[in-house]
Order: sequence, then C-alpha cells, then structure tokens
Amino acid sequence: MLSYMSAKEAAEKWNISQRRVAILCAENRIDGAMMVGNMWIIPSDAEKPIDKRTVRYEKEHQITLKPFVKWVGGKGQLIDELEKMLPSGGERVLTKYCEPMVGGGALLFNVLSKYDFAELYIGDINAELINAYNVIKKDVERLIVRLKEMQMVFLPMDENGRKFYYYSIRDKFNSVVLTDETAVEKAAYFIFLNKTCFNGLYRVNRKGQFNVPMGAYKNPTICDEENLLNISKVLQNVTIVCGDYSLSKEFIDKNTFVYLDPPYRPISETSAFTSYNADAFDDSEQIRLSKFIDDIDATGAKIVLTKCNKELKTYGFTNAL
Repeated sequence: MLSYMSAKEAAEKWNISQRRVAILCAENRIDGAMMVGNMWIIPSDAEKPIDKRTVRYEKEHQITLKPFVKWVGGKGQLIDELEKMLPSGGERVLTKYCEPMVGGGALLFNVLSKYDFAELYIGDINAELINAYNVIKKDVERLIVRLKEMQMVFLPMDENGRKFYYYSIRDKFNSVVLTDETAVEKAAYFIFLNKTCFNGLYRVNRKGQFNVPMGAYKNPTICDEENLLNISKVLQNVTIVCGDYSLSKEFIDKNTFVYLDPPYRPISETSAFTSYNADAFDDSEQIRLSKFIDDIDATGAKIVLTKCNKELKTYGFTNAL
C-alpha cells in the first residue's frame, strides 16, 4: 500500500521550506502529489525535484576566507545550515547575491570563496564597518601597513600600557571625522578596536560614540595580512553600499539570492548594551522589514531570513515578524 507524507514532512526530508514544497506540488513537479482538503500529500518515496533556481557555477579554485572582524550575532556557526538554503542543480541560474545587512559577513565570505555570482551587493547602516570594507577593497596595502604598526606597538606592552594605548585609539576613533582622507586610518582604528575590545562588541552610546572597554586577549591577531589580501581580491566584483537595507530593492530581481540578518529586537530599554547604532531596531522596524520582504518576494527572488533567536527559516511570514 502506497504511503504518503505531508508537505511539512517532505520539507524536513528534503531540507527546503514547506512553502517551496507547496509550490512544487502546484507546479506538478512532484509525481503522485495530491491535494486532500487544504493540504498537499506526497508519496513517501517521492524524490526531491531539481530546483530550477540555482546558484551560478562553483569556483574551480576555491580560497579560504573568513570575516575580518568579530561580530556579535554573527552566523558563522550556522554556515552549514545557511549554505543548504542556496538552491542547487536545475535549469535556471541565480546570478546575483544580495546581503543588505552584511555585518561581519560570515555567509558572504563563504559564498565569495566558493561561488561565482555575476553581481554581488552588500550594504549596512554602520558607516565605520562599510568604510572598512571599502578600504580593504580599494587600499588594502596601506591598511595592512597601519595595522602592522599598531600590532607591533600593542602586543609587547604590559596590561597598563595596553590599556593606555587602547583608550587612546578609542578616543581617536571617536574624534576623527570619517572622510576620504581619513578612511584608511579610521578603518585601522576600527579593526584594532574590534580585535582588542571586550568580546568583539560594536556598541555605541546615544551620541554615536564607540564605548566598549578593552578586552583581555593575550595575543590578538590585529593584522591578518593573508586574509585581508584575499578579501580585497574577491571584493573587486562587489557593490558596497552604506545605508538602509531598503536601498537594495532596485538591485533585487528573480535571479537574486537575498540573505537578511536583521539586528536583534531589543527586549528592554537597557538592552542597548549591544546597540549596533544609536537607533534601536524596535517593533516598528521589524514591521517595516516584513513589508520590505513582501515587496522583494514579489520579484521571485530567493530569500532567507535569520531570526534573532538563531532559528533559521526561509521566508514564510506576511505582515509581521
């Protein structure tokens, strides 16, 4: 007797979303699938259809890349699960990659090391972070020289010397205005502070000033020269934008893989300890994000959202998170 499984069970078995299973059933791409009441049932021995939406070709010569900064909420530990969301095989090619809340870029660097997308877009509202990406892309040699200088000064110091040096760099970082002329220096300060501050936090006060205390790392790697050079090479084909995620809307179409990793929803007024910028990502921002996803979903793009509780889901909500 032929046995059946639900769309939910098929989604878990094939590691795709339940919504995607329903679409495949509606397109008659799963042999034997049928609608019973208001739900799809699928033969238990049915094979996963080849997804017509696919990433572009895998690189012949892969390189090892890792984020150049530590980032609270970074999804490095979820890379294996995130990579499963990249559609593979099939007739139609996804040629574009978009990550408009890039942060530390754990998935981005995994993608850049393995796949050849024709067009890539990354963005973030954190101007200092985006400046660091741009400096690595355009002026990595000068950045490496400055980071090496700071590393050579900082590492031999005793604890008191390190504290004095750390807080002097923090003061400079907060006082120097970001311009084309100061871009390399600001990027060097930014990376130095990230590598030596408490837990790699990026936290600002309501005036927008970085205020994280020094960490207790014995031998931090302030200048990872090989990784910075490799990142610079792969960023040459990437559009880097400083601004709100909504600016990416014009880039996104049916050929785009979109990954969204929004800031944590603040659970209280005192939760600003991990404030990414001076304005919290509150309930109104959550609702605005959900409307944005409704808009880009209509293009046919492949969308993946990581929720703040680290539960990984494909797009599956309508008006609220």
